[in-house]
Amino acid sequence: MQIGRIEGCTRVIGKSQGYIGLPLRDILINDSVSGPDTPAMETAWFPTPDEIAAINAGAPVILRVLGTGHPPVMLLTGEVPK
Repeated sequence: MQIGRIEGCTRVIGKSQGYIGLPLRDILINDSVSGPDTPAMETAWFPTPDEIAAINAGAPVILRVLGTGHPPVMLLTGEVPK
């Protein structure tokens, strides 16, 4: 997956830690557990042609979280570009 620049980006994280830098958008969501105005962060990722072929062939999308504690996460598709 290639890191994308998400529309409405509010900050870039990770660069000071030696990573490429991850543009993200801070948002508030209505979460069924944490309630209204729950802070969340969104990032954009674009699959390579090989990854698209693998997904179309039935391969799963894997979310890898560094460390030993798993934060709450969601996976979803963004809007189709106009």
